[in-house]
Amino acid sequence: MTDVTGQKVLITAAAQGIGRATAETFVRAGADVIATDINEEALASLRGCVAAKLDVRNPAAIADLIAATGPVDVLFNCAGFVHAGSVLEASDDDLAFAWDLNVMSMTRMIRAVLPGMLERGGGCILNMSSVASSLKGVPNRFVYSTTKAAVLGLTKSVSADYVGRGIRCNAICPGTVQSPSLDERLAATGDYDKARSEFIARQPMGRIAEAEEIADLAVYLAGATYTTGQALCIDGGWTI
Repeated sequence: MTDVTGQKVLITAAAQGIGRATAETFVRAGADVIATDINEEALASLRGCVAAKLDVRNPAAIADLIAATGPVDVLFNCAGFVHAGSVLEASDDDLAFAWDLNVMSMTRMIRAVLPGMLERGGGCILNMSSVASSLKGVPNRFVYSTTKAAVLGLTKSVSADYVGRGIRCNAICPGTVQSPSLDERLAATGDYDKARSEFIARQPMGRIAEAEEIADLAVYLAGATYTTGQALCIDGGWTI
């Protein structure tokens, strides 16, 4: 396991799924974790973290949090939402919401933590993207794929601007991952078992990823000091 002992790590959407697994994995690796989410009740059951309510769509709330916590070594932008549907089924409201949550929230968080990282001479930013982006066309994911492609552009831009000043910025691009969000989307199809079987069938490894597997990559990247500007697929071979 990567040694991140004593590093201050700020994670968004840490109440469940990948965010929660990543918070727990960073704690085991020795980091000082600030776990944030809008769901205070779910955050309360995390152990070994400083829990803080945060709406990543609220710039004032972000500014208040960073003022209270001080500079961080690692930012993991994990908050996001998965819309279903094609371009003909996507409303302007869907696009506006997804752009604000999936892209602008990351921009806000980076703007908030980057000055402190630059002042200290280094830092690591991790952005949650997806293979459903500019990496792979996935049916029924127009809004999601559009915004997750933007995350890759955001990641490479930040990396290019600050690579000479000790800042590393990478994107994690999962395939299908077991999470409460996935279960909700499968149930929404009206036939959970059928939908789950179809999701598994498209994975060359023959299974859905566990959130802890994505968390392991996040911790690795926190210590991967020669890696920046990359979109790292962790998808069971889906993009082979």
